[in-house]
Amino acid sequence: MARGGGPTVIHLTEAEVRAGGAPILRRIAAMLRPYRTKMVFVAIAVVVSAALTSLVPFLTKAIFDKALFPPDGDIRTHLLAWLVAGMCAIPVVTALIGIGQNWLTSTIGNSAMADLRGDLFAHLQKMELAFFTATKTGAIQSRLANDVAGVRTVLTDTATSILQNSVTVTAAFISMVILSWQLTILTLILMPVFIVIQLQVGKRRQRLARKTQESLSEMTAITEEALSVSGILLSKVFNRADSEVERYRQANREQTRLQVDQAMTGRAFFATVQTFFAITPALIYLAAGLMLQGSSELTAGTLVAFTTLQARLQMPLLQLMRVSLDVQTSLALFRRLFEYLDLEPAITERPGAVELDPHALRGQIEFRDVRFRYPEPRSLSGTVVRDRFGESGVRIDSGPAPEQGWALDGISLTVKPGQLAAIVGPSGSGKTTMTYLVPRFYDVNEGAVLIDGTDVRDLTMGSLAEAVGMVTQEPYLFHGSIRDNIAYAKPDASAEEIEEAARDANIHDRIVSFPEGYETITGERGYRLSGGEKQRLAIARVLLMDPRILILDEATSALDTETERLVQDALERATHNRTTIAIAHRLSTIHNADVIFGLEDGRLVEQGTHDELLALGGLYSRLYVEQFGSGRIEARFTDGVRFTDGEVYCDRPAPDERRADVSF
Repeated sequence: MARGGGPTVIHLTEAEVRAGGAPILRRIAAMLRPYRTKMVFVAIAVVVSAALTSLVPFLTKAIFDKALFPPDGDIRTHLLAWLVAGMCAIPVVTALIGIGQNWLTSTIGNSAMADLRGDLFAHLQKMELAFFTATKTGAIQSRLANDVAGVRTVLTDTATSILQNSVTVTAAFISMVILSWQLTILTLILMPVFIVIQLQVGKRRQRLARKTQESLSEMTAITEEALSVSGILLSKVFNRADSEVERYRQANREQTRLQVDQAMTGRAFFATVQTFFAITPALIYLAAGLMLQGSSELTAGTLVAFTTLQARLQMPLLQLMRVSLDVQTSLALFRRLFEYLDLEPAITERPGAVELDPHALRGQIEFRDVRFRYPEPRSLSGTVVRDRFGESGVRIDSGPAPEQGWALDGISLTVKPGQLAAIVGPSGSGKTTMTYLVPRFYDVNEGAVLIDGTDVRDLTMGSLAEAVGMVTQEPYLFHGSIRDNIAYAKPDASAEEIEEAARDANIHDRIVSFPEGYETITGERGYRLSGGEKQRLAIARVLLMDPRILILDEATSALDTETERLVQDALERATHNRTTIAIAHRLSTIHNADVIFGLEDGRLVEQGTHDELLALGGLYSRLYVEQFGSGRIEARFTDGVRFTDGEVYCDRPAPDERRADVSF
């Protein structure tokens, strides 16, 4: 498995590739292992049903040769009654067995499918952030829903069908040989040819199944993008509804074409097989006539029993061929699912990782000569890549990706416990990247990020997540109540704790003004709320979590003046007694920071307080002038202050003075 800076690679040995689906079949068998006791009962039921069904032709032969047309010519009514009773009892018993068998197979298959879906979801939760930035959400949803649903039949019915039909075919074959080995050869003479053709059809069905699922993933992705609240808003703003409809229709047409191709693949083959099976009884009668002319011991009862067995043999054989094709089709879907399960998370917990003690945590953050570049996106596009062993459907390493520049280059700094540290710099300078390294959304390439002197890579993932809270520029709210969204950080929080966090975030009064209060539904991604309301809910969520370290990623950049004042006031409460790293494009929000770090092109170019950096005349001073220089650009502050013509004015002046005494 490739990790880090290259494409995702699923390594198969040469033997595994040549073996085709054998490794996947072993993994499917492993999935069913927890249900082996139930599978034993299924196998017993199948064998008993097949054995009982195989008795029917012999009862038929006995009815003809011993009850209806015995050698002496006298119909034996008593024997006939017993034989007929046996023939009636067998279907009743097999039907009852079939009900229990169906319950067992349904339980096994659906339980195994639920396990697979759960394992896949749990594994995806462990994947690093970079994986999801490179993979369409719709593609992931398609594998969880469509691909898993596509293998439902294999897990619920196919294994039992294979066993049942195999036992039936074996029993029928043995019985036919016992009755007449000559007629048996005639019946099965073309089976080797059919098997070879079926293998070729199966390979084509596999390729089509994979392409069909890839097309379905694309349709799901288009649906997820275009019909989300953001997608609908975007298409309406730019009047692109018609193009979105056409994009979906094109994908839909491709999906329809592939579905038709997949449905028609092998139809001619099965039509040929069915035709041969249909005319075989006529050939049997012809052969029987020739054998009878040759003074054969073949009797009428034997002929009737043989043709009955022939019908019982042909249908299971045909079903086995169909099931075999279904299995080969499903192997493509299983391979797609196992591709995700085989991805190794790039960010993992080291053996012997240290648990952070929340009571002893001071919150000092240190970047020690950190160098970092973003890895090549790790995702599975689903395309089939031809390797040197043939078209196996696995992704192969296409060589090293071109090396990117450093996103962070030699960063060394320290944020002391309880400090408010601000990071400023132009877009693309590495500000957000720095904050992503603290909670280990990514790992550094060189150097180290330390909390209280311990490398974050040596900390347990759980304790690190509890120690570091984050408020982003665009907070995410799921479709649920306001209470549930706040309590996401602490599911066992009491109503009092939730309300206290909301008060500290300046959102409680707004919440209780809603008709349903804390039970108000936020809508998808919180679209029923304003930007400021969503931001304050996100702050309340972090406050409920009560982390020792807080990261604020441009949390007020898209807000109006009044809302910014409310959010800024909430943030000031949130940063109290916490180590805080704040990213801000509005320099007015961080002029009281204990220390300000200036980043440019991934390098730390200056650090100091607001006054020190203004006096230095470097990056911070330049950014300051760009925002407020010569008074031509008006800046809004949380207390209603604006900077005009080199002077600072209050929009809401005090009664005794028009000009506010504000220093930067």
